[in-house]
Formats: sequence, C-alpha cells, structure tokens
Amino acid sequence: MKFYNRTNELAELQRIQDLSFTDHSRLTVVTGRRRIGKTSLIMKAVEETPTVYLFVGRKNEATLCTEFIPMITQSLNIYVPDGIKTFRSLFQFLMEQATTKTFNLVIDEFQEFYNINEAVYSDLQNIWDQYRLKSKMNLIVSGSVYSLMQKIFQQSKEPLFGRADNIIRLSAFNLPTLKEIMHDYRPQYTNDDLLALYAFTGGIPKYIELFCDNRTLSVTEMIDFMIRENSPFTDEGKNLLIEEFGKNYATYFSILSAISGGINTQPEIEAALGNKSIGGQLKRLIEDYNIIARQRPILAKEGTQNVRYEITDNFIRFWFNYFDRNRSLIEIKNFTGLRSIVKADYPTYSGKILELYFKQQFAESFQYRAIGSWWDVKNGENEIDIVALKLEKNKAVIAEVKRQKKNFKPELLDTKVEHIKHKLLAKYEIEKRCLSLEDM
Repeated sequence: MKFYNRTNELAELQRIQDLSFTDHSRLTVVTGRRRIGKTSLIMKAVEETPTVYLFVGRKNEATLCTEFIPMITQSLNIYVPDGIKTFRSLFQFLMEQATTKTFNLVIDEFQEFYNINEAVYSDLQNIWDQYRLKSKMNLIVSGSVYSLMQKIFQQSKEPLFGRADNIIRLSAFNLPTLKEIMHDYRPQYTNDDLLALYAFTGGIPKYIELFCDNRTLSVTEMIDFMIRENSPFTDEGKNLLIEEFGKNYATYFSILSAISGGINTQPEIEAALGNKSIGGQLKRLIEDYNIIARQRPILAKEGTQNVRYEITDNFIRFWFNYFDRNRSLIEIKNFTGLRSIVKADYPTYSGKILELYFKQQFAESFQYRAIGSWWDVKNGENEIDIVALKLEKNKAVIAEVKRQKKNFKPELLDTKVEHIKHKLLAKYEIEKRCLSLEDM
C-alpha cells in the first residue's frame, strides 16, 4: 500500500530536522498504538538524509550493541570502535559524532530498555544534557507501548521527563483518507464497504494495508479474510493488549469484554465480574492505556454519575465482540461457524459503528464545539444518537442514525427533540436530521 496522509506530521518532522541540523540537537518522541504507522512515518520523513535506524529488540544489551555497530558503520560511513558493549557508550559515541556531522538517529521500540537495562534512560539523560547544545543530531524515538512511553517522557520522576522537544501522537487515518484508499483500491466500493473498513480497522494503517494488499475490500471479502485459519487478526487483540497490560491482563480483558457486549456502567461491569471493585482499572484504561473513554450525556456536569464506558478503538471493540467471545470456535477451527455469526450480526453491529462514523464526520468538519449523545437516565426511550452544538451560539444539530432511511420515524425524533429542548436546549435553534448509509 502506498503512503497516505500524515501531511502535518511530515511537515513537523521536517521542521524539527531543519532546526536540529542548523541550530542544535532536538529530541522528538513519536507515540501511538501498535500498527498505527510510526516507523513508516519516521522513515518517510528522514529518507533523504543520513540516518541511523536502531530497533531495540528484547535482547541482552551487549548483543544489541554488537548488532548496532555495523548498522552505524554502514549508515554514516564511519569507523566504530570494537568492544562497545553498553548503550551508554554507543550513544555517547554517536553524540560525539554529531558535533562534527548532521544525521538522524532513530531508536524504535524505545520502551524496551525497561526490559533490558532501565539505567539506560538515566545514562541517555546525562549524555543528552552534556552534548545537546554543541551537537547537531535529530534524535527521534518511538514506541508502541503507550503507557510506558507516556511514563518515560511525561512522569516527573523519570530521568527523561522534560527532555522531549516535541511529542507527536499518531492517530488513525481520518475519514477522507479512508475514502481515498477505497477509491484507489476498490473504485466500485459501496458505502457499506467503507463502513466495514471503518468498523473492522478503525482507520489503523496496518490493518487497512492487509486488506488492500490482498484485494479484499468488500464487506464479505473482509470478513472472509479476517476469519480463517492462520489469520493475522485472530490473536492481534490479545497480543496488542498483553503488551500494554503485562501479567495482570485478565481483569482488564474481562472489563473490555463486558463493555464490548453492552455492559457499560461501572455497577453493571462490577456485577458481571462477580462484584469485583474496578474503579482503579477503569481509571488506568482511560488515562494510562487510552483504550476506553467515559461518556456522559452532552452538557452533563463533570461530576455526574450518569456515566457509560466505551471502547475507543474500533478494532479492539470488534476483536472482543467476535474473536475473544467466540474463542471456543477458533480453538476447534470452526471458522465457517464464526464467519456465519459475524455476517448475520453485521447489520446490527455496524449500526452502532455508523453512529461513531457520523460523530467523527461531524468532528472533522470543525463546525461544532461539542459532539455527543444524550440520554435521560429516568427514561431510556428518550435516547438521542447524536447531539452536536454548532460554533454559532445556540444552534444545534440533532440526528437519528439508521442504516436504512426507511427505518427512520420522524415523529419519534420530534418527541425526543421536544424532550431535550425542555430539559437542556430551551434556547437553541435545532436542526433535525436522519443520517443513514447514503449520507456517508
């Protein structure tokens, strides 16, 4: 798959590189979940300039250094002394080189030093502080364990706190990019195909690349490609999250499984987990892991107890709904059965995803100051899919989302709008919409 989007990020990395090479060394951190395209972005940004790329595998430190030396020799066309067995010595050597030449140093999976030698972070801090102003290195570090990268650079007790000149957090592709990809790889695509790509990948580049490279971009083709023996998707959710959660992943998995199945308030989740207290885990899933979000009715006060939890990553939501929940079918290799379940359930499942799609579409239009849903805790019938408050004062859009326009009941939306006007939006001029697949 060709390189898409990332225009702003590339421009920012180019700007920082120019400063590094003309002024003094800069440190940039690129973070984002696994498969988001961090390495592709970085290597695209540095492709025209001398670059040392070091991937930190989970190996002995001396072994890593031995592997890095020929890479440095080849990339910079310099002699590197034999016998360097610590990353501290190697980094100091590179910083000394940067006092007389300009180059990029890319360190990928930077968080792995926690498993190799945690002292590396203190060593790097000391050497960086010593050489930064008298050298011209463009140092870029990246890592896919979000919680550890956040800890390394944003917790005040960590040695590298405050050392990053820039932190770039990569997000999934936006909706125009998804449409561009579909147009390039499946010009005859339907809006349902586009919705499926959004539902199954959440805009994560690596998953999209798998579909594109295998020319499987209709709803049915995507499901068949994902759900088969030796599919790269089967264990992807588990591998992705165990890397984040570590040994204590069982409770987190149970919470995410409950939320994906529609159990989305704290009391309901705790009941599903045998009345286990989970306040701490929910907080970490939001703040440290960036996997779920707290949803309140729009304009609700911060402290309100009327809270629902939602998985923010479409792929993880889908993986828990189908791969994790139907593990027994996968164990006996009944992929035919699992495909049948997903295909039968898809119209219902994708209806909720369509609501998320339109919320993202509203957000990417930059015409609104708040976008959310609304529900009356005392009367579930008054739930509204989308309430979007415009930048213009006292103007709002209220939308009902249906896959098919024929299922829309205007009189029911009128009743809900009257209710929310009475409760919340008395002074607002309200535009009512029905959004369906044809509006994508």
